[in-house]
Parts: sequence; C-alpha cells; structure tokens
Amino acid sequence: MSKKTLMIIGVVVVLALGFFMTQTANKPAEQPAQEEAKAPEKAAFHIGIVTGTVSQSEDDLRGAELAIQKYGDVSTGGMIKHLTYPDNFMSEMETTIAQIAGLADDPDMKVVVVNQAIPGTAEGFRRIKEKRPDILCFAGEAHEDPNVISSVADLTINADFVSRGYLIIHTAKELGCDTFVHISFPRHMSYETLGRRRLIMEQACKDLGMKFVFETAPDPTSDVGVAGAQQFILEKTPAWVSKYGKNTAFFCTNDAHTEPLLKQLAANGGFFIEADLPSPLMGYPGAFGIDLAAEAGNWPVILEKVEKAVSDAGAAGRMGTWAFSYGYTNSVALAEFGKRIVEGTAKLESKDDLMACYGEYTPGAAWNGNYYTDLGTGVTSKNHLLVYQDTYIFGKGFMNAASVEVPEKYSQIKMTN
Repeated sequence: MSKKTLMIIGVVVVLALGFFMTQTANKPAEQPAQEEAKAPEKAAFHIGIVTGTVSQSEDDLRGAELAIQKYGDVSTGGMIKHLTYPDNFMSEMETTIAQIAGLADDPDMKVVVVNQAIPGTAEGFRRIKEKRPDILCFAGEAHEDPNVISSVADLTINADFVSRGYLIIHTAKELGCDTFVHISFPRHMSYETLGRRRLIMEQACKDLGMKFVFETAPDPTSDVGVAGAQQFILEKTPAWVSKYGKNTAFFCTNDAHTEPLLKQLAANGGFFIEADLPSPLMGYPGAFGIDLAAEAGNWPVILEKVEKAVSDAGAAGRMGTWAFSYGYTNSVALAEFGKRIVEGTAKLESKDDLMACYGEYTPGAAWNGNYYTDLGTGVTSKNHLLVYQDTYIFGKGFMNAASVEVPEKYSQIKMTN
C-alpha cells in the first residue's frame, strides 16, 4: 500500500473520529434540556410515608421507594415524603412520635402512612390530628392495641389471622392433605392473634375432616437461641413426616423455624401452605440457596426465581407463599389509597376502593379482608381492616383462596383462660 493511500486513510479516520466525538459530546448537553422540558409540575399535595430502615423492614421500605418512583420525591417537586423510624424504636419512641407528628408542619401534607405502625404511632397521629385534622392517617400492620390505634387512625390494617386460620386448612385440604401440624411454643400461644388462629385451625380441621396436631418447638428467644431452635426443627421434621405421613401440611408461627422446616420438607416430603406472614423471601432463599440481591423489590422476578428453585428441588405443588410481600404492598397501596381519596376517585369507607389499590401493585394476586371485631365488646370497627392475599402454590399457581367464603362461626372463636 502506497504512502499516499495510507495518508488518505489516516485523514478519513481522523475526520470520522472527530465527527463521532463531536456527536457524542453533544448528547449529554441535549439530554438535560429535554428532561427539563418534561419536568412535571409541582405536586398539588403531599403524602408522607414512614417505614423502618432497610435493615429492619426492607420490604416496607421498598414499597415506599416504588411510590417515590411513581409520584416523585417532595424534594424535587414530587408528591412523596419518605422517612424512616429508628431501628431501636422501642427505646427511641419519642423520636418516632416527633417524626410522624412533624409531617403536619408541611401545609401541603394531606396523607400520612406509617408502615409498620410501631408503638408510638397512635400518639404521633394524635398530635397530627390536634394540629391538622384534615390529614388522613393510615396505620399499616399496627402493633398497638386495636382500640388505641383505631381511635386516632382513619384506617388501620393488619393481616387477617381469623380468615387465614380457616383458609390455610381449606387450601391444605384442596391439595390432598389429611393431617395438619401446627408448630409453636407457649409465648406465641399466649398472644390473642396467634392463639385464636391456632384454635380456628383446629376447628377447621375438624370441620373439613383433617387431623390436627400441635407440636412444641423451642422459642428462639429462650436459652437455646435461634441456632438451637433451628437445629431442633432440622432434626425433628424428618421424624414428623415419617410419623404423620407425606400428606401432612406443616405450619410454624416463628420466622426462625421456617427456613429449616422448608429445607427438610423439600427433602423428606410434606406440605407447606404459607408462612405466618407470607413472602417469597420468608425462608425460601436460605432453605434453597437462592441469591436474590439483584432482584430486590422486583416481586414477579423473585417469585419466578424461587419457584424454579422449589421445582428443581422436587417440591412443586407442595409449597406456597403470597406472591407479593405484605409489607411492601401496605406501603405503596395505602399511599395510593390516600392519593385517590384526596383526588376524589376513592372513598375512605369503601373496602372495594382499598382492595383496588392493593390489586394495582400486585398484578394477578387477589386480596380480601374483613373488619375487625372486638370479641370482648362485640363492636366491629369500620376503620380497622384485616387483609389477606390469595395463596400461591409453586408449580400450581394461585389457589383462589381470596374468593373462598369463610364461615361466620370462625370469627367468634376466642381464647379462654
């Protein structure tokens, strides 16, 4: 090749590179102008969402992040103001109260959602109402006494321990189970919600022709600790499956027991309908060695990945969950509900309008709920709803549990001293 030809090629390359670099350099300058032109107008009102931190309540926080993604952050002219309460919220209750109450200082604030509604939420709401009675106050998964929180919250949400006590047994029966093993310990059985649910499950087994068995396991908060409690489950589960048969459904009231139980049921047989507070993240990642770091907050992808691991382990058709995290859904759905009420497209007293908001963020998963009744007084609270999501069985899909009618008699079962 001649020197002249090489020189021509060199000139062409230099010109081409210069053109490319010029075009590339122009793009960042043009992009901000386009983004600025599309910047949304300042939000007409604000919604405050208070959750735990990523270390304590990651699912709740992810729901708030989704609301920000959809409606923008107040700091940039958007609608959502997100705060996190202290990890040590019991010892720093006044900080939590001040955070919640401080949201009323924003003249554009119209809705405040606290999820989970930890101790101190009721006082925070009381202070808000004292200053700004127009602000809607929503409590997600309330920790305080129902009568206390419901006296100041416009809406209180808890997982429906009554309906699920029946529906978990109903689903187990549909899957061909003939025995149900309930695993717990005295501390949990002293709680009204867990104790009542156990009694409801026992009665449902009688009514549906199944055997009910109660097995005691160590309390992880006792001297044996979490490791000891988990080792107990690892050692006992194969014997339980052998004793009661592979058509037995197992349930535990403690999160720490869930992972070892799932691991042994996958290996030895037996069914697991759903966890105490169901989520694809509850027990499954550890039991099946699933890395979900890259999928954080993407529930359809998380579900798909967990389902594959369960199926690969030979447990398809025997294990289930809720397809979407309860905590995540509470944060974003309650914010959506408040937004629609303020905009006049939903009514506070409409359960259907609320359920539509839950459904908006959980495609394919049905929800239902019932108003809380205080069995001591017989009073049904119209601003305290117990909710539940349809059960999803890996390898089978949704079980339509949310559309099953729960007989009224189960709501009247109560603990006796």
